[in-house]
Amino acid sequence: TMIKTILIDLDDTIFDFQAAEHTALHTTLLAMGVTPTPTLLTKYSAINAAQWRLLEQGKLTRAQVLTRRFVLLFDACNIFADVQAVAKQYEQNLEKMHFFLPGAKNALHMLAQTYRLFLVTNGSCAVQRRRLRDAKIDTLFTALFISEEIGAEKPSAAFFNHCFAQIPNFRKEDCILVGDSPSADIRGGNRAGLRTVWVNTRGATCGTEQPDATIASLAELPALLDTLQKE
Repeated sequence: TMIKTILIDLDDTIFDFQAAEHTALHTTLLAMGVTPTPTLLTKYSAINAAQWRLLEQGKLTRAQVLTRRFVLLFDACNIFADVQAVAKQYEQNLEKMHFFLPGAKNALHMLAQTYRLFLVTNGSCAVQRRRLRDAKIDTLFTALFISEEIGAEKPSAAFFNHCFAQIPNFRKEDCILVGDSPSADIRGGNRAGLRTVWVNTRGATCGTEQPDATIASLAELPALLDTLQKE
């Protein structure tokens, strides 16, 4: 069947989230009088990723994630700072960061000419909407599905059911999900009965989740979809 609809993730699929995260954290820590060493930034990335996984599993709320990652970081590194203030400042800095992954912007513009694009993201509403607007790609999407607004996270059935209900003339057969996270995107898409394309920019392994196809960057997606259309 012809693919008409693409559900697409934002961070580490379209935007380079690691670059945004490091830049925002660097700026935030400096302002708080903390030296942002490479070790500290790497430690934060690991702690942060673990908290978002707990959110996906329903073990933490979004509000808990946003502060808990800094509590754990500061505890681990013996840093004494106001967690609430740091968390707020970090989100404000993150809102200003939108670094495209190589080829992603061009690929999006190409895809938008042929397919209906819908954004599916677990990121924070204010951060994601501002970054999409600043990057001038918000208008390429028919709708933005942001977990904070929906009240459910990827990979939950509640998240995907909400999306499906909001998409006009939705059919699973002509829809494909594209994202970088094995746990949120590929598992979520697979469970929801969609074909999935895994964007593996860092040469990772997908674990137990099996995507229908794997690409190294969004730049490869238009050609892949052309191939799938012919099958």
